[in-house]
Amino acid sequence: MMIPTDPKTAGTDAVALFRYGVIADLLHLDPKERQISVRLRDKSEREYVIPQSLRRRIAAETIRDWLQAYRRGGFEALRPKPRSDRGVLRVLDQAVADVLCTIKDTHPAFSVPMVIARAREQGVTAELPTSTVHRLLSRQGLMVRRAEEPQSKDRRRFAFEKANQLWMSDVMHGPAVVTDGRRKHKSYLIAFLDDATRIVPFAAFAFSENVAAFLPTLEQAIRRRGIPERLYVDNGSAYRSHHLALCCAKLGVTLIHARAYQPQGKGKLERWFRTVRLQLLPRLTESDLASLAALNRRLWAFVEGEYHQTPHHGLDGETPFDRWAATAQDVRLPGPELAEMFLFEQKRRVQKDRTVSLLGVVYEVDASLVGETVTLRYDPSRPGAPIEVAFKDRVFQGVRPVDAYANCFVRRDHGTKLLEPSDPPSPPKPGLRLRDFEDR
Repeated sequence: MMIPTDPKTAGTDAVALFRYGVIADLLHLDPKERQISVRLRDKSEREYVIPQSLRRRIAAETIRDWLQAYRRGGFEALRPKPRSDRGVLRVLDQAVADVLCTIKDTHPAFSVPMVIARAREQGVTAELPTSTVHRLLSRQGLMVRRAEEPQSKDRRRFAFEKANQLWMSDVMHGPAVVTDGRRKHKSYLIAFLDDATRIVPFAAFAFSENVAAFLPTLEQAIRRRGIPERLYVDNGSAYRSHHLALCCAKLGVTLIHARAYQPQGKGKLERWFRTVRLQLLPRLTESDLASLAALNRRLWAFVEGEYHQTPHHGLDGETPFDRWAATAQDVRLPGPELAEMFLFEQKRRVQKDRTVSLLGVVYEVDASLVGETVTLRYDPSRPGAPIEVAFKDRVFQGVRPVDAYANCFVRRDHGTKLLEPSDPPSPPKPGLRLRDFEDR
C-alpha cells in the first residue's frame, strides 16, 4: 500500500485524514451494534474545523457513508471525488436567495433541509443543492452556532481486556550518553505500553524526541507485537505530525491525543517510567553509557529479562508475559508493506543534469524524469542510503547518490537517453586528452 505520489492528489490528504479522524473510534465496533448509532448522533452534534469547507457540522449519515467507504476501500476511499458538475455555474437566482434567507431569518432553528422544504412549499422550483444553500446562509450570518458545552472533568480508572486494544506512548528524559568518544549528549526514552497486559512492545533511547526518532520506534513495536487498535499519545509535535497521522490511517489505528495539561490518562506509562528511573538508571555503568547502542542493549535486557517476568500488582499478580499470552488471540500482524508506510516523503523537481537533492545528498535519477516533480521516499535514520523515486504510477527503487567519477566514463548518445555501461568503468589510460571525453 503506497502513499499517493501524484502532486494533484496531495491536497486531498488533509480531507481524507480529517474524515478518518472522525470515524477512527468506530472502526473497531461491530457494524450491528446499537452503540454506533448513538455515537453517530453524538458526532453530528459537534462542531469541527473541516478542511476546504466553511461548514462546522457533519450529518450522521455522511459519517456513516465515510465509515462504510473505509471498510470497503481503506484510506484511499476517503479521498474526495471530483464533482460530476465541475465547471458548471452553481449560483442561486437573487429572488430565490432572498426567499431562503427570509425563511432562515424567520425560523433560526430550521436546518438547511428544513429551509429547502419550506421554500418548496412556497413554490420555489429551482434546483437547491444543500451545500449551496448552506454556503449562502453562512455568508449571510444566518447559521447560528450552539453554545459549546463545558468539558467534563470526570475521570475514571479504565482497563482494556485484550492485548493491543490500546497502546500508550510518551517520552522520558534519559541520561547523558557519549556520542563521539568524548562529548556527552542528552538522551530521551521513547516507549510504548500495552494497556491490557502492561507489555512494552518496544522502547528505545534516542538523541531527540522528534518524529524522525519516534516513527522508527513505532515501526519496531508493530513488528514485535502487532498492530494496535488505538494509540494514545501526547500533544507534542511528533505526535501531531502529518506523517504519523497518515501511517495510522493506513494501518487502521485510531490515533488519540490526550487533553492538554491532563496527563492522568497515561498514568500506567508514567508508572513504568518510574520503574525505569528507580530500577534501571541507578544500575547503569560507564560501559552502558559509552554509546546509544550500548544503552539500548542494557534497556532491552532489563525489559525482557526483568520487567516482563515480574508479577504485576495491576494484573492481579500475573506477569506481563502471562497476561499477554492469555489475551493476544486477536492481535493483527503487519503485512510486507509496513516498511514502505514509514518512509518519509519529499517532493523535488528533477534538474537538467537528472539529479535531485535530499538532506544535502545529490541523487541521480532516470533521464526520463528531467523537469518533472517527483516524490522521494527515504528513511531519515539512514542519510545517504538508496532511496525510492516515485512519479505517477512508476516507482524507481534503489536510487543511489551521484558518482561523479563514474559518470566521466558513461558513454552518451546524441539524444537525451543515457547508455549505462554493462561493466564498472575502468580508470582512464595515461595520455588521454580532454577531447577524448567530449564524444562520450
